[in-house]
Amino acid sequence: MEYLQGTYRVVKIRPGCMCDFTIECPEIAALSKAGQFVHIRVPGFTLRRPISICEVDKQAGTIRILFDIRGEGTKVLANTKEGDLLDVMGPLGNGFELLDPSKKAVVVGGGIGVPPMLETAKSYGENATAILGFRSEDKIVLTDDFTAQKNRVMLCTDDGSAGHHGLVTDLLKVRMEEEKPDIVYACGPKIMLKFVAKMCEEYGVRCQVSLEERMACGVGACLGCATPIKADDGSITYLHVCKNGPVFEAERVVFDE
Repeated sequence: MEYLQGTYRVVKIRPGCMCDFTIECPEIAALSKAGQFVHIRVPGFTLRRPISICEVDKQAGTIRILFDIRGEGTKVLANTKEGDLLDVMGPLGNGFELLDPSKKAVVVGGGIGVPPMLETAKSYGENATAILGFRSEDKIVLTDDFTAQKNRVMLCTDDGSAGHHGLVTDLLKVRMEEEKPDIVYACGPKIMLKFVAKMCEEYGVRCQVSLEERMACGVGACLGCATPIKADDGSITYLHVCKNGPVFEAERVVFDE
C-alpha cells in the first residue's frame, strides 16, 4: 500500500450540514482512487481520524473530504479555517474497482457513506445512477455535485421530507427492475450494506461495499478494525478494514456475526 504523510493546506471550506474541506496535497491526490481514505491528525489527540476521500482533482492537486462531527476529535477538526495546515496521511486502503465507463453502475450511499460515492460515480457519467439516503432534508449533501457530473440521482429520506419516503433498497429495487446494472457500489451503515448485498445477490449483480469501522493506526499494524471475511475455501478469516479494505466484494463480507 503506497501512501504519503505530510502537512497540507486547506484551500476551500464549503458551508453545509457536513464539514466540507478541499485540501491541496498534489502528491496524495496523484495517488488517490475512488473509495480510499485519508488519516488526519487532530491536535491534542493521539489517534488520527479516518475520513473518506469524496473527490479528487489530480490536475489541481487537491482532494475533497466531508465529515460529520461525531466526537471531540472531529469537533476540533471542524474548527479548521481556510489557509490552515493539516497533517494528512494517505491515500489509504483499497478503493473501488472501476469498470469501463460504458458500463452501467449504481452507487448507493447512506448518510456519511454518500461522500465517497461522488468520485466513484464520476468516471461513469450518465451511465451511473446515484441512490442517496439521508435522515431528513436538512441532512442532504452533494446531490448537485452528482447531477453536475451527469449522474442520475434517486433520493430518499427516512422521514419523507425529501424524495422517496423509505429505504435506499426500495429505490435500488426500482433501478434493478428498470435495467440490471453491471455493478453496484455501496457505502453506509452495515445494516444497509447487508440488504443492498442481499438484493444484488438476488438479481445476480456484482456488488462492492465499503465498510465503516473504528480505526486506530490506519495501516494494518493494529487489530482495531479487524472484520470477518469469507476466504476462497469458505472459511472465515479476519482482515483489516483499513489495509485490506475498506472495499470488499459484498459476497465475502460476513454481515451477521
